[in-house]
Amino acid sequence: MSKIFKNMIPYWKSVIIILALLFLQAWCDLSLPSYTSDIIDVGIQNSGVEHVIPMKMTREDYEAAKMFMTEEEQDTWESIYEQDGDCYDRADLTEDELDQLDEELLLPLLMNYQVIQMKEQGTMDEADPQQMEQMKAMMANGMDEQTLLVLRQKVENTVDTMGSSLVKSMGIAYAVSCDKQAGIDIHQIQQNYLIKAGLKMAGMALLMGVATVLVGFFASRVAAGIGMNLREKVFRQVVSFSNAEMDRFSTASLITRSTNDIQQIQMVSVLLLRMIAYAPILGIGGVLKVMQTGAGMEWIIILAILVILGYVMALMCVAMPKFKLMQKLVDNLNLVSREILTGLPVIRAFVREKKEEERFDEANKQLTKTNLFTNRVMTFMMPGMMMIMNVLTVGIVWVGAHKIDGGTMQVGAMTAFITYAMMIVMSFLMLTMMSIMLPRAAVAAERIDEVVRTQSSIQDAAEPEHLDEHSGRVCFQHVNFRYPGAEEDVLHDINFVAEPGQTTAIIGSTGCGKSTLVNLIPRLYDVTGGEIMVDGKDIRKIAMHELREEIGFVPQKGVLFSGTVASNLRFGKAEATEEEIHQAAEIAQAADFIEEKEEAYDSPIAQGGSNVSGGQKQRLAIARAIARDPQIFIFDDSFSALDLKTDAALRKALAEKVQNRTTIIVAQRISTILHAEQILVLDDGKIVGKGTHEELLKNCEVYQQIAKSQLSARELGLSEEDDSKKEGEVKSHE
Repeated sequence: MSKIFKNMIPYWKSVIIILALLFLQAWCDLSLPSYTSDIIDVGIQNSGVEHVIPMKMTREDYEAAKMFMTEEEQDTWESIYEQDGDCYDRADLTEDELDQLDEELLLPLLMNYQVIQMKEQGTMDEADPQQMEQMKAMMANGMDEQTLLVLRQKVENTVDTMGSSLVKSMGIAYAVSCDKQAGIDIHQIQQNYLIKAGLKMAGMALLMGVATVLVGFFASRVAAGIGMNLREKVFRQVVSFSNAEMDRFSTASLITRSTNDIQQIQMVSVLLLRMIAYAPILGIGGVLKVMQTGAGMEWIIILAILVILGYVMALMCVAMPKFKLMQKLVDNLNLVSREILTGLPVIRAFVREKKEEERFDEANKQLTKTNLFTNRVMTFMMPGMMMIMNVLTVGIVWVGAHKIDGGTMQVGAMTAFITYAMMIVMSFLMLTMMSIMLPRAAVAAERIDEVVRTQSSIQDAAEPEHLDEHSGRVCFQHVNFRYPGAEEDVLHDINFVAEPGQTTAIIGSTGCGKSTLVNLIPRLYDVTGGEIMVDGKDIRKIAMHELREEIGFVPQKGVLFSGTVASNLRFGKAEATEEEIHQAAEIAQAADFIEEKEEAYDSPIAQGGSNVSGGQKQRLAIARAIARDPQIFIFDDSFSALDLKTDAALRKALAEKVQNRTTIIVAQRISTILHAEQILVLDDGKIVGKGTHEELLKNCEVYQQIAKSQLSARELGLSEEDDSKKEGEVKSHE
C-alpha cells in the first residue's frame, strides 16, 4: 500500500483538492437524512411548526395560557408578545431564544392544552367531580402558588413517563391550535416549510453531484498521471539495463509489468481517491450523526461493523494467497503467448500446433482456475453484506418501533438513523470491496518497484572521461569475463589490439565466446577482470553515450524497427542525408532490392522486419551501421545469411569505405576473414591463435581444422599429401 501511495506524492495538490471535495460531498450526503427526518417530523407531523411558543394568539388564549404559569413565567410570557388589536403577535426572536422558551414554558402550556382538549372533547364533566369542581374554582378565581406547584409536579411526573418526543409534539399541537384560532394559515406554513426543506435537499444533492463529478475528474487525472509516470520510469529503467538485468527479468515479465501491473495500479489509484478516501470520512461522519440523534441504538451499528470485519477477514484469509499467485500466472501466460506467436513458422514447420495449443491451454487454465477461485470466494462477499445490512435494518426498526411506542423517538428520527446506519455500513462495504483489488495492486506495485529499484550493473563513472582522440584503437588487456551467477569464466586472459585501418577477425567453434567478446566493447556486459581500452582510455571510465557513438554495431541477429527503410538506415544517425543512406545501402549490397520496391527507401518495414527476408534484413542492419559512419565497426557474424557472391562484393565495397576505421568481424566462414590483417582464433574462451590467414595455417592447429573443413587444399595452398590426409580425416570422422 505504501508503494501505491508513494506514487501520489507528485500530485499532492490534486489530492488535497480531492480530499476537500470529498469532505464537501460527505457533508452534503450526511445532511440529507436530517432534512428527511425534519420533513417527516416537522413538515408532516407538526404541520411545519417548529416551536411550542405560538406565533399568534387570540386575547382569550393569551390570557388562558397564564393560568398554570408562575409569576416569573408570566413576566417572561408577557415580554415575548405584543398586542395587535384583539390578538397578540410573537416578537422577532432568534432560534436559540425560541428553543430556550420552548423548554422553559413547555409544562404550563402543555397543562393548558390538556384543559382545552378536555373541554373540546367534553370529558371534563366525566372526570372526578370533586377534582373538576376544584379545577373549575381555580380557573375562575385563580390559585395560590403552592397549589399551582403541587399540581404542576403531578403533571410533570405524568409527562416524564410519556417521553420527550411525544411531549414536544403535544406542545407543538398546542401552538398549531392557537395559531389557527388567531387566523394563521397553517396549511400555507406547512407548504412553505416543505418547499423550503425540499429546495435545501435539492441544493445539497446538486452540490454533492458537482463535488462527485469533480472528484472523479481529478482522481482520473491523478491516476492517469501515475500510470504515465510509472510507464516512463519502468521504460527508462529497462532501457538502461545491461544484458545482465535483461537476463534477470524475462521479456514477458517486463511487458506484463509495463502494461497489466501498471494498469492495476492506475485503476486502484482512481478507486483509492474516490472510494477508499471517502469511506472513512462518510463512516466517521455517520457515527457522529448517529450520536447526535440520541436514539441510544449505537450498539446495533457497532455489532454490525464487528460482524462485517470478521466476515471480510475470513474471506481475505482464503483469497489472499491466490491473489499473489495470479500475477506470476499472468507472466507465464504472456511468456507462452510470446514464444508461440514469435515462433509460429517453426511451430508450423514441425507440425507442433496441437502441442503448443495444449501448452497454451495449460497456462490459460491455471490462470483461469485461480481467477475463478478468487472470484468465487469474493462472490460470497456481496450476499453476505446485503444480509448483514438487511438484518441491521430489521434490528433498527424493531428497536426503534418500541422507542416510538414509548414516546422517546419520532418516526423521522428512526428513518434518519436507518439511513446513517446504512451509510456507515456502506462505507465499510466500500473498503471491503476494495479488498478484492488491493492485494493484486499491492503485488503489482511491488513488482514495478522491483524494476524501478534495480540499478544497472553497468553505470557511468562518477566523473566520466572524454575521448581526446577518435582513432578507434581497441585494446584488450588480460580480459576475463564471467556471466552473473556463473561459476566459471567464459573468457580467459584475452589480449589483443585492433588497430585503425585494419580488420581484426574472430573465428572459432560455436559457443567459444566470440559474441561475448565483442559484446564487451560497447559495454553490453562489463569485464570481470582486466580492462578494455579505446584510444588509450578504459571504457569503464568513458561516458557510455560517448563510447557507443564511436561504435557501429551489427548484431548476430539483424533487428529492424517498424517504420520505413530510410528511417531504419537513419536509426544511428538521424541527420544522415539521402546521399549518405543511399551510399550505405550500396556498400551493404542492399540498394538493388530496395530500389526494386515500389516506394524504394520509403517502403514500410514491419515490426521486427518480418516483411523482408533474412539476407535483406542483415544487409539493412549492415547499411544502418555504415550510415552512422563510426570509428569502430563490429560485425557479429553479420554475413552468415549472405551468399558468397554478395559476401565478397560487400566486403570489397566495405574495405574502401572503412580504410581509416577499426573493423572487428566475428565470422564462421574462412572466406569472410581470409584477407583480415589480424585473425584471432578462440577455443573454449581462450585465444589459441593470432595472426594472418597464412600464419595461422602454419602454426594454429584449431584454425587449420576449421580451414580444412571449409576450403579445399588448392584454395588453402596445401600439398596433395595434405589434401589426402584431410580426406582420410573426414572419412574416419564419418
